[in-house]
Amino acid sequence: MLSKARFSYLHMKYLFFSWLAVFVGSWVVYVEYSSYTELCRGHECKNSICDKFRKGVIDGSACNSLCEKDTLYLGKCLSAKPSNQVYSGSWGDLEGIIKCQMEEDPHYDLGAELEPRKESASFNRPTKGTSMEKFKEMVFSHLKAKVGDQANLADLVTLVLGVADSNKDGQISLSEAHSAWALLQLNEFLLSVVLQDREHTPRLMGFCGDLYVLEKVPYVPLYGVSLPWMVELWIPASLRRSIDQWAAPSWPRKAKIAIGLLEFIEDVFHGTFGSFLMCDVSVTGFGYTERHDIKVVDAKRIVPEGAFQEAMRERRCEEDSDCVYGRDCLTSCDLTKHRCTTEVTQPNLAKVCSTLKDYLLYGAPSDIKDELEKQLYACIALKGASEQMEMEHSLILNNLKTLLWKKISHTKDS
Repeated sequence: MLSKARFSYLHMKYLFFSWLAVFVGSWVVYVEYSSYTELCRGHECKNSICDKFRKGVIDGSACNSLCEKDTLYLGKCLSAKPSNQVYSGSWGDLEGIIKCQMEEDPHYDLGAELEPRKESASFNRPTKGTSMEKFKEMVFSHLKAKVGDQANLADLVTLVLGVADSNKDGQISLSEAHSAWALLQLNEFLLSVVLQDREHTPRLMGFCGDLYVLEKVPYVPLYGVSLPWMVELWIPASLRRSIDQWAAPSWPRKAKIAIGLLEFIEDVFHGTFGSFLMCDVSVTGFGYTERHDIKVVDAKRIVPEGAFQEAMRERRCEEDSDCVYGRDCLTSCDLTKHRCTTEVTQPNLAKVCSTLKDYLLYGAPSDIKDELEKQLYACIALKGASEQMEMEHSLILNNLKTLLWKKISHTKDS
């Protein structure tokens, strides 16, 4: 009798834990599926874009391949937000990253006019009958509001119009202009045009409406290992850091990657067409190639300084935390006016050094480790509003590059 009761108890225990496992497993599958269907809506984006292309509303270098020939293929979903669809994909024999904007989330880009993305995605500007000269004036005014009154602004307009002329016939049709205007609302597209001849920005392969294709960066993120979210929940932070460091390239290669990131800082700090602010300096925003050359993979939060300052000038505030854009662009609140000030508290270089500190110090050669640590902490301490910030910025950046380069210049990794 006792044996039967014991058997019944074990049987019930087995059934309970089996039911619990099925319940938890089903819940995990449901959550994953719900998350995927909400985040990954590439088919909707493609259908919307292709519908407008077939109606003659938009045009671009990727439209035929996407909508008629089916040679531009959306592969793995990489989206982090429903409003910003990101897919790896292929275009013939080439691999690329396809980005497409969804309309339901009114997203405000920084600029003199904070235009909702819904307006740009409706592709109703410029209007029918707009002359080429008028469109050039529209582009000029928009870029002036974004990057400021640069002496060479006309050159930037020429670059934008060159991209807009997708079939290279020397003319810009209304449908091409609709696509170009929608793309100009996006910080990432503007940066890809501004830095199209620089090695640290992925090449713009083509576009259709506000869907665009960038060359694929082989290794993303900058460092770290992607783990399933269930594992991320339980893994200790110290173990996570150890795994990330273990999976990182050798130190000389990390040094080369860091030098590339410092060179990118130079590109966006007082560059050809003004300064840009890096408002989300996270490892997921960067990657690198087979040769360990750095590439930007997410430039949504790299914004023109002039547009940022204009937007902050108009923002009301009660405390400093009201004066933030993205994760890393913080100004202070002027409590006498209840308006945000326009100068960021921390420059791009300080943010990048903070991101690179643990990455570079782990495994650093003993003969330079102390000096490297000292320079990185001096870099992190940089303040945006300092009177001598530009001089200090240039000095620290050059010192860091020189220190790293001297150590790896004689190795095959350089």
